[in-house]
Amino acid sequence: MTNPSAEPLHRALGLSDAELSLIEDVLQRSPNPLELALYGVMWSEHCSYKSSRIHLKRLPTTGPNVLVGPGENAGVIDAGDGIAVAIRIESHNHPSAIEPYQGAATGVGGILRDVFTMGARPLAVMDPLFFGELTDARQRWLVEGVVSGISGYGNSVGVPTVGGELTFDDCYSSNPLVNVLCAGALPKERLVLGVASGVGNLAVLLGSSTGRDGIGGVSVLASAGFSSSDGAASLDDAKRPSVQVGDPYEEKRLIEACLALLDEGLVVGIQDLGGAGLVCATSETAARGGVGMDVDVNAVAQREPNMQPFEIMTSESQERMLAIITPENLSSVMELCAKWEVRASVVGHVVAPSNDAKGNAVGMLRVRDGFDGEILAEVPASSLADDAPLYDRPRERPKELDATIADDPTTNEPVGSVNDDVLSLLLDPAWVYRQYDSQLFLNTVVGPGRDAALLRLAGPGLPFSNRGIGLSTDSNPRWCALSPRNGTAQTVAEGVANLACVGVRAEAVVNCLNFGNPEHPSVMWQLSESIDGMAEACNALGLPVIGGNVSLYNESGGVDIDPTPVVGLLGVIDSLVSPPPGWAFGNGDTLVLVGKREANGELPFPLGGSRWATRRGRRGGGIAPLDGPTFLSAANFVRDEVATMCAGNESDVTAVHDISGGGLALALAEMVAVTGVGAELRGVSSHAELFSELPGRFIVATKDFAALEKRAKQSGVSVLALGSAVGDHLVIDDWIDLSVEEIAERRQGALEDALVASGA
Repeated sequence: MTNPSAEPLHRALGLSDAELSLIEDVLQRSPNPLELALYGVMWSEHCSYKSSRIHLKRLPTTGPNVLVGPGENAGVIDAGDGIAVAIRIESHNHPSAIEPYQGAATGVGGILRDVFTMGARPLAVMDPLFFGELTDARQRWLVEGVVSGISGYGNSVGVPTVGGELTFDDCYSSNPLVNVLCAGALPKERLVLGVASGVGNLAVLLGSSTGRDGIGGVSVLASAGFSSSDGAASLDDAKRPSVQVGDPYEEKRLIEACLALLDEGLVVGIQDLGGAGLVCATSETAARGGVGMDVDVNAVAQREPNMQPFEIMTSESQERMLAIITPENLSSVMELCAKWEVRASVVGHVVAPSNDAKGNAVGMLRVRDGFDGEILAEVPASSLADDAPLYDRPRERPKELDATIADDPTTNEPVGSVNDDVLSLLLDPAWVYRQYDSQLFLNTVVGPGRDAALLRLAGPGLPFSNRGIGLSTDSNPRWCALSPRNGTAQTVAEGVANLACVGVRAEAVVNCLNFGNPEHPSVMWQLSESIDGMAEACNALGLPVIGGNVSLYNESGGVDIDPTPVVGLLGVIDSLVSPPPGWAFGNGDTLVLVGKREANGELPFPLGGSRWATRRGRRGGGIAPLDGPTFLSAANFVRDEVATMCAGNESDVTAVHDISGGGLALALAEMVAVTGVGAELRGVSSHAELFSELPGRFIVATKDFAALEKRAKQSGVSVLALGSAVGDHLVIDDWIDLSVEEIAERRQGALEDALVASGA
């Protein structure tokens, strides 16, 4: 392996001088170039979490239904009836900024492998996406490429995309965020972990051949920012080869082959080859099992000639899995893989621990030129997988934050037309999700465009069950820029509220923490505060965090993105025999505000961090802390009302929608657009009440307000009749008067109009 730059090899591989010294201490000698390459990818920020691990330890990770928590390929919960559900969220931000189609497509492929590695059949994908404003032509290219990549891969491999988010803000103009969540289900007894055990067992590489695509991808792309921010040409063309290339049809065959191997009991352990490729899979499985592994680089099927050992070991070529099997099962494994047309070859042997340079018995990862040939690299597997340096980086609250918060839009009189304000906030993401197949498997009860996705818990090999699962992804960088702690806590609550709207009981959280450069003290303060906010919310709401991802170095030219923690929620509904109510109320229904109407404190309806204020260039104000008990009372009441309907019982409730981004005005406008019936409301106290985004409030439509009010009082929940569904206009006191037709037309065409205006 040659070093084309003048700088020392370890620095070219992303290792610091101090880290080189640590490696020399582990090995008690100087590492050779191949060994440096192994450490370079495994100790990268993306693989090792060396800047975030000390903070992530503060999150609650256990619960009565948690089967697998953080540290494995995916988290797993017990959903009841003998069924387990696996869930994982990942980022593919930097690759998508370079090659939007392949970056997004391989993000989907990678997250699918994380889930079926656990023995689960992937059931659904969600995709939170963040771009700059569409007035920039480059953003249109990114949006189209990313959406095409997700649809092209997900539709081809046969997994429905059932929801996500779509956010536009200038802070993402050079650093788009592409996060992907996947959930899958499995019979509990099929659960398998990525552990190598049994001396003499074989490591079999399944799937695609290995090429040069994605070599060093995690260290080159996800562990450093971009050098400048002046458009597409600045995004470091030298990094383009580090983007992987996906093949969804290979992935489909790989899914079926791996699940069949598990059903036949032919696998001891299994691990996907994602970030850092073969070195990651071999070192992690060996380290978890406390064993060693010998790997023959010549046994790895290669799609390109003259590949060097460091290329073979660190390539991130897609659609590959590593299975640990007994020698007795090799012929059966090969026969089954041949049936599914999946390449399989023995590339490693599980070996007993041996003494390291310090005389300690440890499992060694040995890279060999032939199983009995020359040892090209020999390092403790745990030193790669578990013992990366741990950094407590300096943290400092941003100096300008107090001045930003002080510029509170709540304290100013509104200017301009409130009707125009409502119309400017309307955006239907249907242009995006129409390109996704959301009905594959026919399990999708509630798909894209609603508060949360809802799916039947059914599939090949699963026990029969009337249960269902709910999924949501939520973020609010506007809140988190002002208060990472309170903003993240409120974002967790928002996810619980979304699940409540489809009758689902929240069970577990996964997170994708997208932040700027961790070497900037302000970014580390944001990350630490955000994690504390998530921990506070999860403890208050009784939710374990069972997995996640940290994406750092989202910066260009020294400018960091706003803190963007994405919160994925997984929940369960015990009986799903009827669909939940949607957003469409009926003519004559009473529209009811459920939940505490006002905030505590001097500003009853704060506008800080709201979409209304942001659209006007006002990014100041404060974010209130989460009031857990009050929030839970309202969310649980709504959840129980909807769950009763899903169980097949009669109800007077006809529609449910939570009040979130855009506030009361936008929630009502969205319902009117979907319903085709207007509404008249009276008693809204102020302009701020229309657009305030206080969590824990819902719009519920009912045919019998007295009955709903009685049930709410029994649950200790506040309700307020706002008005009724009638006519063909949305009328709110003297503030708003818009025709249903105008609202629906604006909402349906907003995204397409923006893309056309940008030159699409």
